[in-house]
Amino acid sequence: MLSNFRNVIDIAIVSFLIYRILVLLTGTRAVQLVKGVFILIIISLAANFLQMRLLTWFLNNSLWALGFAIPIVFQPELRKMLEELGRGQFYLLKRQMSEDEAEIRVNQIAGALSYLKAHKIGALLVFQQDVALGEYSDTAIHLHSNITQELLISIFWKDNPLHDGAIILNRREIIAGGCYLPLADAPEISRWYGTRHRAALGISEVSDAMVMIVSEERGDISLAKRGHLQKDISDEQVRKLLMLYFSGIQRVKGWAKFLKILQDLFWVTKTKSESGGLVK
Repeated sequence: MLSNFRNVIDIAIVSFLIYRILVLLTGTRAVQLVKGVFILIIISLAANFLQMRLLTWFLNNSLWALGFAIPIVFQPELRKMLEELGRGQFYLLKRQMSEDEAEIRVNQIAGALSYLKAHKIGALLVFQQDVALGEYSDTAIHLHSNITQELLISIFWKDNPLHDGAIILNRREIIAGGCYLPLADAPEISRWYGTRHRAALGISEVSDAMVMIVSEERGDISLAKRGHLQKDISDEQVRKLLMLYFSGIQRVKGWAKFLKILQDLFWVTKTKSESGGLVK
């Protein structure tokens, strides 16, 4: 019995370590390398099973050489991963930001979105979660700045060179601005949706990011999540979503209030075709 319990703990720890390493690698160039190595291993096993000696010899030597090449070619990614481990990013349970600290960030972002919405200034905010978005932020303008209402508004001001791109931020800072995102090309998306909405849907399809879009034409706020889009969300919904993102908790009093919050938070449905008005 003790041996079985030890084996379960052993497997659970190794599984968790592999999961966290993959999370850290996601969004970097190393992901493509990992995929390539897995393909080579599968081909090598198949060649060995079919007794293809020359191909087996070639692949075995290629994998051996990769062991020396990986630390050299992907030194920046490996260093970043080790730095994140040293900063305490490798933990079993996620730390929750205090409500007071979360409230400060929510007020700054909600205030900026409200201003952008009122003045019909287009904006695209990508809230990074577990899946890293380094592939998109590394090629943009690095900011690593505090989350403030004034900075958010100034980034998307029409005369700012960064206003056409998206910003990527996490729970602590604005990571980068002027980010270009992959566009969604699913056939069910209405042809009336513009570049911002398609970019928001595109990044939400390849990651777990939460994306908020301010429309230039209509002056409303939309949300993209997991390849789905919800248009014209209210200011109250924006605050609830932001509070849930930053703190992970929300105070609820009474079953009626609880059910109302569920209705507000889990409304994300597939985009329906629009009959008119180009959304930018």
